[in-house]
Amino acid sequence: MTILQNFPLPGTHHRPIITDLFYKKNRAKKPLVIFCHGYKGYKDWGVFGRMNDAFIDRGFALLKFNFSHNGGTLEQPIDFPDLDAFGKNNYMMEMDDLQTVIDWITQNQEHKDEIDTNNITLIGHSRGGGIATLTASKDSRIKQLVTWAAVSTLDRTMFQEGPELEKWKKDGVFYIVNGRTKQQMPHYIQFYENYIANKTYLDVQKASENSTIPHLIIHGDGDMAVPIFHAQNLHTWSSTSELYIIPEANHVFGAKQPWTEDEFPKDFQKVLTATFGFLKTS
Repeated sequence: MTILQNFPLPGTHHRPIITDLFYKKNRAKKPLVIFCHGYKGYKDWGVFGRMNDAFIDRGFALLKFNFSHNGGTLEQPIDFPDLDAFGKNNYMMEMDDLQTVIDWITQNQEHKDEIDTNNITLIGHSRGGGIATLTASKDSRIKQLVTWAAVSTLDRTMFQEGPELEKWKKDGVFYIVNGRTKQQMPHYIQFYENYIANKTYLDVQKASENSTIPHLIIHGDGDMAVPIFHAQNLHTWSSTSELYIIPEANHVFGAKQPWTEDEFPKDFQKVLTATFGFLKTS
């Protein structure tokens, strides 16, 4: 059941956080899952836009959102019509956005009879997994963490000293081609500067080492975008983690955008099965 869809939650960075909330209305409090998309992603990408019923049918409330500067708009929350916003995005904005989402749902009286805000799980895919890991280690309201193909560091190749970084500093912008949409996606130099200024706060390793909540790490060993060593790092650092490796699975577990099939890809079915098994037993 859709409770809210494409709801413009006011953010702290002058752009709305486009939010969905799904649950079955039965006046019974349900555990809450908050999903964080990754880099060049959004809440409705591929299978992520089709997984709502899987969570509702298993008795969860599911909250999904677009980071405020992911490049989408309220009018077009899918894909990247606002490349200027994309270029202005940074990790600290995403941390703030997730905090805004958590604050909003935990303080919202409208859903208090339907959602157990004392039982919140974060699920993060790719870069969203890094943001979720950091947040889970800092916010005591988060009781469980699940990461799908997550990064173990927010450091980027583009941040490394060398001619490319010097050119980025000189030009003020660095472009990456979106392989699917063919857009030249800008990264303004503030992305690098913001990371350097907040590097200690954005330390995923330290967050993993300090975390005391159950953490399920799911990764495909065929992931070329975020190689398997990221999952192995997270598992090594976190004493409360479980590692589930899906043989030959890629970064999006066999999915694509758009996803028009009736069934999920087999690897994503494995992701959901492992996730629900973890959430039931944790």
